[in-house]
Amino acid sequence: MNAPTAAAERSAGNGAFREHLAANRYFDRNFNSDAVKILPGEYYVTASELVIVTVLGSCVSACIRDREKGIGGMNHFMLADCAGCDGPLSASARYGAFAMEILINHLLKLGARRDRLEAKAFGGGRVMASLASSQVGDKNARFVRQYLKNEGIPLLAEDLLDVHPRKVYFFPGSGRVLVKRLVRVHNETILRREREYAESLSQGSVSGEIELFS
Repeated sequence: MNAPTAAAERSAGNGAFREHLAANRYFDRNFNSDAVKILPGEYYVTASELVIVTVLGSCVSACIRDREKGIGGMNHFMLADCAGCDGPLSASARYGAFAMEILINHLLKLGARRDRLEAKAFGGGRVMASLASSQVGDKNARFVRQYLKNEGIPLLAEDLLDVHPRKVYFFPGSGRVLVKRLVRVHNETILRREREYAESLSQGSVSGEIELFS
C-alpha cells in the first residue's frame, strides 16, 4: 500500500478531528525541514517527512508512530484539575483519554496498525506554581504511562517530571526525538498558555465520545 498523501491527511482531519488538529505550519531552518508546532489541546499526525514541535511545562505529549510505515503523530494535553478526579474513569482522566484516542484514531485512519505502534512520552514538569498543590504534572505523567500500558503500546523512551519546561522535536518517519530542557525561560508564554488551557478545562467538558477502532 502506498503512503497516504497530504490530501488524505487533510481529509482525515475533517469532522471530529478538525477542532484539535494543529495548523501552525512553518519551515524550520535548523533542521532544513517543514515543521508543525502544536499548542496545548492540539495534536498532529503525518506520513510526510517533517518535524512536529511543541513546548511543554506541566502538560505531557505522547509521540506515537507505526514503526514500519513511519506514520506518526504527537499530542499535547493536561488532565483537568478538579476534586475527586484521580480515578481511572474520572472526568479528569477523560481529558487525557480523549487526547490519546483522537491521536491514535487519526494514525489508524492514515494507515497505521495498532500492533505496530510505539511511543515516547515527555513533559509533566512541576512548573506551574498555581497548580503545585494538585501535582498536575505528576498526574499527567502517571496517566500517560498507565494509558500506554493498558493499550499495549510499548513506551520506548520518556523524559517526564523534574522542574523544567521542555522543547520537543519529533521526527515521525524515523522515530527520533530531540528534547531541550529550558532551564532559563525569559518570558511567561509557556506558563500563560498552560494556565489558560487549565482554566478552559476546569470550565468545560470533553465534547462527545469516541472509540478506538482497529
